[in-house]
Amino acid sequence: MDSSTSPSLKTWVETPCIRSAALSRTAGWYCAHFLYSTILNCPSSALTSPSNIYLKLETLQPSSSFKSRGIGNMMSAALLHHGASKPIHFYCSSGGNAGLACVTAANTLQRPATIVVPLLTSALMVQKLKLLGADWSEADKVLREELLAKDHDGVYVPPFDHEDVWEGNASMIDEIEVQMQKQGGYDAVVCSVGGGGMFCGIMQGLERNGRLNDLTPNTNHTSRLKVLAMETIGADSLNTSIRKGELTRLPAITSIAISLGATQVAQRAFEWAQRPEVTSRTLTDAEAAMACVHFADDERIIVESACGASIATAYNGTLHAVLSPQISDAEFSKKNVVIIVCGGSNITLQILEKYRKEYSQDENVVGKFHRRSVKGQVPDAADEGDEPQKIPFIMHNQTKHQEQEKPECDDRAVVSPKPVIGTT
Repeated sequence: MDSSTSPSLKTWVETPCIRSAALSRTAGWYCAHFLYSTILNCPSSALTSPSNIYLKLETLQPSSSFKSRGIGNMMSAALLHHGASKPIHFYCSSGGNAGLACVTAANTLQRPATIVVPLLTSALMVQKLKLLGADWSEADKVLREELLAKDHDGVYVPPFDHEDVWEGNASMIDEIEVQMQKQGGYDAVVCSVGGGGMFCGIMQGLERNGRLNDLTPNTNHTSRLKVLAMETIGADSLNTSIRKGELTRLPAITSIAISLGATQVAQRAFEWAQRPEVTSRTLTDAEAAMACVHFADDERIIVESACGASIATAYNGTLHAVLSPQISDAEFSKKNVVIIVCGGSNITLQILEKYRKEYSQDENVVGKFHRRSVKGQVPDAADEGDEPQKIPFIMHNQTKHQEQEKPECDDRAVVSPKPVIGTT
């Protein structure tokens, strides 16, 4: 089943992909005079504009996460295969976003669902599952040995390791392809990796849209597009597997990003990670948590730490340093990077405030956030002895200005009557 699923069975929605002014500024140079170079056409090798960071807002899905795509697609496909007139009961062993997506999709499809939650599932998530009408119990053994074994109409809904799940998640790329056409396309995709369901879907979508390189012998393998797969330390099963050269199971999940808490990624995710377009990186819980805090401040959107792992790349200098270390800041400013804001429901304002108190002074946050980690770092304006940087603005209501004022950088350039460029 693909993204052409009948609307009556479609359990997810198309989400917007928008440019983030805040993250674009943060990820690129804080250039005090970029308006002079872009509006007044005054060329200078020293002047560059901010990066172009786009957000694919999966937080707007019915279940508040991208899981609605894959889980919903898998359940819709199962219903069509099973027959709409026959009884069917969905079972999912997840106390996280997959469980919420399963219940939400089951409500849309008007079918029953039972969610089996791990013992470590937070009370917040259990309460959300209950509010959606899910039956629940506290052992996967109950699901496997008692519930499914005795229910001939039961359908197991895996959180991430299923072709229909990947196909549903691939619809993100189908949408991005259309949405980014007016922006001249896109050069990179950043996503968080837990069990690898979203990552597999992204790679599958890129492949069918012709975005991956031909890997046949004697072919130029210069990547046209890059994929940055992010994990938190302690939930980094993909990165661990890549470093060891084989699919590896973590002994335990020690990260706060429990939604990334798959001790072993899907085999297909490990295979996709071998592609030259893919780069795997890890960061700390503190970076993921504080990315959520800053993101809430900057965009007024709250997401859980699993999503923060991707968003943090715009705050800690990872994007340029990892994706395009060989190019200049001016060149990188022309790149379009799409960050998948995968969402998640295991987050509240109280949790964000806890993150702020616990992690704001963490050395990784203090040392990396809002700084460039590449050569040629711009000094902080707050550094002693530095003159505060002046930020350009457009004045629409200035009563006294020279209509024919000529900027010093180009005698031929003429400032139009409105707007007028000023600095504070």
